[in-house]
This record gives sequence, structure tokens and C-alpha cells, in this order.
Amino acid sequence: MAADVASSLGRCTHIITRAIPDSLCQEALRTKSDSTVDPVKVRHQFEQYIEAFKNQLGLNVVELPADESLPDCPFVEDMAIACEGTALITRPGAQSRRKEVEAVKKALQDLQMNVVEMTDENATLDGGDVLFTGREFFVGLSKRTNQRGAEILADTFKDYAVSTVPVCDYLHLKSFCSMAGPNLIVIGSSEAAQKALKTMQQMSDHRYDKLTVPDDEAANCVYLNIPGKGHVLLHRAPEEFPESVKVFEKLKEHMLIPVANSELSKVDGSLTCCSLLINKSPNL
Repeated sequence: MAADVASSLGRCTHIITRAIPDSLCQEALRTKSDSTVDPVKVRHQFEQYIEAFKNQLGLNVVELPADESLPDCPFVEDMAIACEGTALITRPGAQSRRKEVEAVKKALQDLQMNVVEMTDENATLDGGDVLFTGREFFVGLSKRTNQRGAEILADTFKDYAVSTVPVCDYLHLKSFCSMAGPNLIVIGSSEAAQKALKTMQQMSDHRYDKLTVPDDEAANCVYLNIPGKGHVLLHRAPEEFPESVKVFEKLKEHMLIPVANSELSKVDGSLTCCSLLINKSPNL
């Protein structure tokens, strides 16, 4: 069963995204206070990202409208954890982001997912802290996600082990790691990233392969397994992280799609942040 489950990692029929509001450039939350987002460039990069899903991969993209009162709303990954036919609506760690869940919840209901809501006011959980390997979940305990949030995730997805990983120097667990295949974790080379990986390896009964890239930020990729196309990896563009791209180019069995993300990264946005991957089975 585990092998079948792991091989289903990256299977995807629908992608939920949300347009960029004008307010993002000035008002989105950020850890780098001196960063200025270029409004024209950020939209161009985002359009290229959506194009990859739509035109290159032929996926159904559900595009939600922007909300000017919610400057962080394009970061839909934080709003829900979708696995098989169930979606857990999260309770984001930043209070200013809590209303973002409403539009995402409706989109998931429209896709006829089994929607579970996180109602415990003591819980916080951002999707950026949740790494699903196909076999188990790792949840980063960060400024945005707490132990209670991880416990509710475990209660929701009882078929999978859930382990927690302390995240200190970064916003989210997936700020420095992601999956690049059914058994392959991409990890940054910093001390903090390597320490987190060691924790994950110690907690898991399974031995994962690892792909270490020089740049932590480049370790956040979108992995998909598309019928007729096989393994697909959206990764950061060579003009942004040339040394890390050389590592990705060693993945000879993958269809590699470089995507520029310099503008959203100024407000802590990584490649996985702007999409919620849904695998809708025919009987849903």
C-alpha cells in the first residue's frame, strides 16, 4: 500500500490559484522590510507560473479573484491541506490572513471535496509548514504553526503518520525544502535546512533520497506526476539561482520547467505558495 500511495504523489487534476491584488506590493506581510515589489513584473511572473500549469501541463486551473483587503491572498497553499478527497481548512498563524480561507473553502466545496474546518482557536497551521511525502506528513513548528495545529492535521488524515519539525530561522518548513519525486526530498544546504532534514530522517521509518541544492530558497519546487508527461518539476529560474538549477538538470527523468519568482519572494512567496494542488478522482 505504501508504494502505491507514494507513487500517487504529485497526481493532480485541478489547481486552485488566486490573482494578485494591487495591495500586495505595499501591504503584504514580509520578513525583509526593505523589499520593494515591482507591480508589473510580479504579475508577469505570476502569469508565466499559471501558464505552465494550464498550457504546458493541461491542468484545470481554478483562478479565484483577488481581494484588495487581503494583500497576501495569492498564497493559497497556506489556506488548506488537500489529500485524496479531503481538504482541511487551516487557521493561519497571521491573524490578518484568516479571512483568506473563505474563498478557498468555497472553491474546494465546488470541487466536491470533503471539507474539514479547523475551529479550535488555540490552533494555528499554515500550509507552507506542511510537507506531504506521499507516505507521511512533516509539519514545521514555526511562528505560524503550532503543536495543536499539527494535532488536528493528524486527526484529519488518520491514515498517515504526522511528525513535527522545529523551524526557527525561516518563515515555513517549505521555505527550504519540498518534494521532487515520490521518494526525493529537495533540501537547501544551510545549516538550518540540513538540521531539519536530519530531524525528518530520524522521525521517519522510511529512508528518503535527498537532492541538496546550494540555495535554500531554490529548494522550494512544485512536483507533479502527470499522465502522459511523467515527473514534472517547476523550479526557480536559472537567472535567479544558476548553481541550484545545475543540480536540477541532473534529474534526467523529469520534465523541468524553470519559473521566475523574484518579486513574490520579496514578500516571502515561494513556488509552492501560489497553488493548491487537487487530485479529483472520477467518483468525486
